[in-house]
Amino acid sequence: MRELTPFNSALETGARTLAILAEAYPAAYDLQRLLYFDYLVVHSQDADGPESLHPNIPLRNGELLVRRGIIERGLLLLVSRRLVERIIGAEGISYRASDEAGPFLDCLQTHYSQLLRDRAQWAVEVFGVLDDDELKSYFDAHFERWTREFQAVRQPPEYFT
Repeated sequence: MRELTPFNSALETGARTLAILAEAYPAAYDLQRLLYFDYLVVHSQDADGPESLHPNIPLRNGELLVRRGIIERGLLLLVSRRLVERIIGAEGISYRASDEAGPFLDCLQTHYSQLLRDRAQWAVEVFGVLDDDELKSYFDAHFERWTREFQAVRQPPEYFT
């Protein structure tokens, strides 16, 4: 039987996504924008922000590549609970916090929840003013740098014959 854990789950990413969307309200974000903001909230120190929520592990920028599906599942959970609204428009699907999002988040009283909301507020204040192209350019420019900084360099052992 598979062990269930809240870490790296739809529930965990859903909580972060809800904090981001509540802070950005009334703006609606698409999945790609939410992916960027999720990274910024979790690893805020990488973007010269406050201390990161999660440890600064090597190769964490790879999270951008694997987190999309988990964030999608978190959004489906939030939509099913009417905490987030799905908006279908000419430019595609985007998501916005519902009127119930703020009161729900106010019920979360843990230290982590407060840090999460603080990081979401910081990310939206700093990066929310960027349009999609500017945000993508920021990540493209920093992604390469982050890869160089956090990739473990392994050299083959020297053999003497």
